[in-house]
Amino acid sequence: MRRRTVNDVMTKGVVSAYRGACFKDIVQVMIKRGITAMPVVDEGHRVAGVVSESDLLAKEEHKDGGRRRWFGRRRGSWAKARALTAEDLMTAPAITVRPEATIVEAARLLDEHRIKRMPVTDDQNRLVGIVSRRDLLSVFTRTDEEIRDEVRHEVFALADPTEVSVYVRHGVVTLSGTMRQRDLIPIVVRLAAAPDGVVGVIDDLNRDMAGAEP
Repeated sequence: MRRRTVNDVMTKGVVSAYRGACFKDIVQVMIKRGITAMPVVDEGHRVAGVVSESDLLAKEEHKDGGRRRWFGRRRGSWAKARALTAEDLMTAPAITVRPEATIVEAARLLDEHRIKRMPVTDDQNRLVGIVSRRDLLSVFTRTDEEIRDEVRHEVFALADPTEVSVYVRHGVVTLSGTMRQRDLIPIVVRLAAAPDGVVGVIDDLNRDMAGAEP
């Protein structure tokens, strides 16, 4: 069973900035492209950091109240408010992910670091793409028919069931019927939840045999 990877869903035409890019150029590109963050790269196209909207807004927030407003806030906020280039604005080191990482692994990274998108890099830390939460959610656009076919052909090819039916609606897989090898049921249910796009699994296997003798 092939799981979709970051490479399958990432955006490959990535807008990036060099370390020396000036503040206004970065703002103009982000507004024009409708993006909320931009990787910062060096001359070898290796990722050095990321500039986000919050990094840029530090300058505007500072104008209202002077330096005292920043007392007690995270270290570096005051420096970002005075920054003129991408190198001074960026958050570093950047949280990155490899293209071969699974959707699950990428989602965990985004959640753990509370970020909306992250650069995708090769084994030399060179920028090859960017992946966002929206990209990862694209796995749930698979049709019910696609999910059903995968469960039928990939999961039950191993389980050797007798009279088992697979029904999928809105990404929820319902397994019903009879399996003679009852010890395989937990494994089958777990495998049925694995395909990309599955929202949940309802286990109705051997329901009619619940009170029967083993």
